[in-house]
Amino acid sequence: MMRRIPSHLLWTATVSFAALLPVVHPNSYHLDVLTGAGLYALLAMGLNIVVGFTGLLHLGYAAFFAIGAYTYALLNLHLKCPFWIGLAPAAAFAGIAGVLFGIPAIRVRGDYLAIVTLGFGEIVRIAFTNLEGWTGGPNGLLGIAHPTIWIPGAGAYDFGVSSMPYYYLVLAVTAIVAVVCHRMGCSRVGRAWAAIREDELAAACSGINTFQLKLLAQGCGAAIGGIAGAIFAAKQGTITPDSFDFILSVMVLAMVVLGGLGSVRGVITGALVLGVLPEVLRDVEQYRMLLFGAVMIIMMRIRPQGLFGAIQIRRELLATTPAAQASHS
Repeated sequence: MMRRIPSHLLWTATVSFAALLPVVHPNSYHLDVLTGAGLYALLAMGLNIVVGFTGLLHLGYAAFFAIGAYTYALLNLHLKCPFWIGLAPAAAFAGIAGVLFGIPAIRVRGDYLAIVTLGFGEIVRIAFTNLEGWTGGPNGLLGIAHPTIWIPGAGAYDFGVSSMPYYYLVLAVTAIVAVVCHRMGCSRVGRAWAAIREDELAAACSGINTFQLKLLAQGCGAAIGGIAGAIFAAKQGTITPDSFDFILSVMVLAMVVLGGLGSVRGVITGALVLGVLPEVLRDVEQYRMLLFGAVMIIMMRIRPQGLFGAIQIRRELLATTPAAQASHS
């Protein structure tokens, strides 16, 4: 029987391969596609906390992506706030928005929660479209500053429009967020989220404060979306409300479902697959969405739990056995 590769070695090998890829294959277009897929991975990990860990169906997640992007853009344009400082307020404002929205929203469940979150996402997008004095309206905001780092001996280095620095930036942030999400999923809070997802009434009867933990999931997931939004705004240099529509929320949700609810590596894989697949099918552009939908349908028929969903479920079941509890005590 083959020995199972330890997860930390697998993560290290994957990140090392990704870090060496620009050296082996320095194609700007391919790096730009992978950077976009990395931003999708960030969004998928944030939504996975809400949907995968806690079981709250959210159809307006693009709103937090927009809040993070506009927060950094406004701070940069009006206060000359650099990217590295604006990253924290973008995450904070998105996280606060997630908590404030969650206070009334998570009191409803199921289909009603999906409708409320869908409305929230559209309200945020329409608000950014109509607040022309602040957000530029449909034309958006222009002239957003790119990130700049200080290199000893070489001075300030502006990322500009080059693909490689953004690729490494997204890779580093994605790796950090993946580690944090994995640790949260394995913690007591993560197990409480799993209990809420499986049976909220039973979780409440066992002493879990379901309301506070659902708010925490909303805030954490929204903050990750805000970080992705700030990086997106800094990379593009311009943002418009059309970039944060309902289709984006559905796309990110599809990535989470494809990878496997609750699985960090699963949602990253799902984001990479669905982020790169449209570019792979660009040569058959007229049939691209048809093939894209066919792949999704076949995948859901063959493996409805997602690519890594079964592994995640088995891991959660093993974590609740007496032997596993004794080892953690």
